[in-house]
Amino acid sequence: DAEGGLYVCMNTFLGFGREHIERHYRKTGQCVYLHLKRHVIEKVPGASGGALPKRRNAKLFLDLEISSDLNSDDFDYEDEAKLVIFPDHYEISLPNIEELPALVTIACDALLSAKSPYRKQESDSWEEELQASKHAKTLVQLDNGVRIPPSGWKCSKCDLRENLWLNLTDGSVLCGKWFFDGSGGNGHAMEHYKETGYPLAVKLGTITPDGADVYSFDEEEPVLDPHIAKHLAHFGIDMLQMQVTENGLRDNDIKPRVSEWEVIQEAGVKLKPMYGPGYTGMKNLGNSCYLNAVMQAIFSIPEFQRAYVGNLPRIFDYSPLDPTQDFNTQMAKLGHGLLSGQYSKPPMKSELIEQVMKEEHKPQHNGISPRMFKAFISKGHPEFSSNRQQDAQEFFLHLINLVERNPVGSENPSDVFRFLVEERTQCCQSRKVRYTERVDYIMQLPVAMEAATNKDELIAYELKRREAEAARRPLPELVRAKIPFSACLQAFSEPSNVEDFWSSALQAKSAGVKTSRFASFPEYLVVQIKKFTFGLDWIPKKLDVSIDMPDFLDISHLRARGLQPGEEELPDIAPPIVIPDDPKALDIDESSVMQLAEMGFPLEACRKAVYYTGNLGAEVAFNWIIAHMEEPDFAEPLVIPAFGEVASSGAAALGAMGLDNQPPEEMIAIIISMGFQRNLAIQALKATNNNLERALEWIFSHPDPEEESDPALDTMDMENNANANILAETGSEGPRIKDGPGRYELFGFISHMGTSTMSGHYVCHLRKEGRWVIYNDLRVCASERPPKDLGYIYFYHRIPS
Repeated sequence: DAEGGLYVCMNTFLGFGREHIERHYRKTGQCVYLHLKRHVIEKVPGASGGALPKRRNAKLFLDLEISSDLNSDDFDYEDEAKLVIFPDHYEISLPNIEELPALVTIACDALLSAKSPYRKQESDSWEEELQASKHAKTLVQLDNGVRIPPSGWKCSKCDLRENLWLNLTDGSVLCGKWFFDGSGGNGHAMEHYKETGYPLAVKLGTITPDGADVYSFDEEEPVLDPHIAKHLAHFGIDMLQMQVTENGLRDNDIKPRVSEWEVIQEAGVKLKPMYGPGYTGMKNLGNSCYLNAVMQAIFSIPEFQRAYVGNLPRIFDYSPLDPTQDFNTQMAKLGHGLLSGQYSKPPMKSELIEQVMKEEHKPQHNGISPRMFKAFISKGHPEFSSNRQQDAQEFFLHLINLVERNPVGSENPSDVFRFLVEERTQCCQSRKVRYTERVDYIMQLPVAMEAATNKDELIAYELKRREAEAARRPLPELVRAKIPFSACLQAFSEPSNVEDFWSSALQAKSAGVKTSRFASFPEYLVVQIKKFTFGLDWIPKKLDVSIDMPDFLDISHLRARGLQPGEEELPDIAPPIVIPDDPKALDIDESSVMQLAEMGFPLEACRKAVYYTGNLGAEVAFNWIIAHMEEPDFAEPLVIPAFGEVASSGAAALGAMGLDNQPPEEMIAIIISMGFQRNLAIQALKATNNNLERALEWIFSHPDPEEESDPALDTMDMENNANANILAETGSEGPRIKDGPGRYELFGFISHMGTSTMSGHYVCHLRKEGRWVIYNDLRVCASERPPKDLGYIYFYHRIPS
């Protein structure tokens, strides 16, 4: 509450805004609260050249939600603390040792001196705030004529081409040290510093118009270089010195920009800031742009707006005593921040005049800081809880999983993404077929590189690039592969080989092919372009391509047709279970591991998923991943127990039935994650002797199963849903889908800049009120050149018939 401050209950130590404190008192009977206010005081120049404090409209700010830049030298803080006794609102100013018991005084002192969750999260994060290097201002640069090309670098001592650092004194390009994640080099940059004493180096590949990664060997830490533009220009690198003219183009602009960073962020073009409801930015908390981009897209969808923002009073009324640990409360709070317009207001005319008079421009850092939301949604997740860059597609699926597990009312907003995929598998020898259905939320399109329309240009560019690298000349202008969208759609619909296919007709392994079709079309279609892949050395790489994504998409021809006349089904016989004498000798289907890894999941998690699902294929392993993503050891290396030992939870879950004939909980969780009801999952597993694949087939072949009710299970479900507080109304059995025509219109896309999902930056473009808008963290502007051909994830909505 920017005006009323923060009230902290002295019994539970939970904080509340002014509008919620009365409800908390009535609900709990707690009557003693610590009331905190923060006054932001703006400095004005004094007669002696100093600064005099000036209250800024007596407005109160809390640094919990508003990401305004109040940490500069232009502002000071004045904190006020009182003890408030309800219901009479009796106030006691602090400190007050005389009137308060010693225990209360100690508790107040502890609260006032403790770090907030936000500050604590910042201090515990991987990245601390960088300080300016002491060498930056006085750095000596040798006039040796060295010029650095924009790419094609290699270490001058060992010819390595990764983890390269440019010494800012003499222009030497040398490799860094070896890192735990497999990247790095032979430490030649450090050796060069020890020989010469030249202190600063910049990492090649991190230079963007917004800055670069700089390391100080002398100070032994990453640093800021306030003069980085000048230091880079000394070696012919002018990426940070692009001058913008009034028409939005550089003075030296001869050719259009081709760099991903420039095109996707629409650099060099004057963009008009947007303000008001739905145009609120989000602060980047340190590589959290993937979260910002996904949440902007999610809360542009009416179903999510209604479920969380429309139900905000009801969600808050039913929130638990600790709202920081309630998913629906955090979603409602974030959605309200993005859609209310309270944190997206244009600057006052007086502020603009003041900036003109001072000949300076201070950007308006409106927006919200999603620290509490990120802390909750990433809790216990080995990847999202870190400050490393993540895959936006993986985070989208993680979010959908949490939405599924925390129902809000009778409407589940994630229903709009869910669709059924029909998979037709055919034995090439017997020609018999099997039809199965699975639930999915994303249409993954392969990149048909072989269909590039500018192959001659690509071949010529590759030859010039190799010649330039060999001669250490600047590389030629980038030529990006142009791929028709129709070719990607065709590649999606073509049959694919099934590795290690076991034919029930032959009772042996055989060659098999599989085709996928839509058994239902979702209301909102999410399309992922599979730009990220793995090389032969398992190093992730990105395909830099341009795809002509359509504004209007019709995939009606991909509608599933089911078993056709003349087709004969494969017998419903499960493959024999082979238990090796040495479980550690069990082969893991590396092709399934590769498919999962290409989706952005950690490699070790993919190996565990394939192992614990018995090499039944990538689809079954994918469901295992969805059910285990939040486990602490999710990304830990696979440890296969020796024969006779107790297996881990994943293995035990997929083992034999328990003594009470109850199916394993992990199998139940996998089926529930697909959108089915718990009692249906139990019934299907019991009917198929806990065979997961056959259980799914059983569900789709029994549209009207008999109702079963187990009081113990009902009690367990109530306990598991206790934190949700708002229970969904029970619907029909089976996955909840919203089928309809397969015609769509594009309304948003998320783009990625960088070479892999583990680095780079995400930006979101959304179409609102008839025009495109770019959401680049805190910066929200009208888009002039939306780069629809360079997107990574696209959002389409169904066109009403």
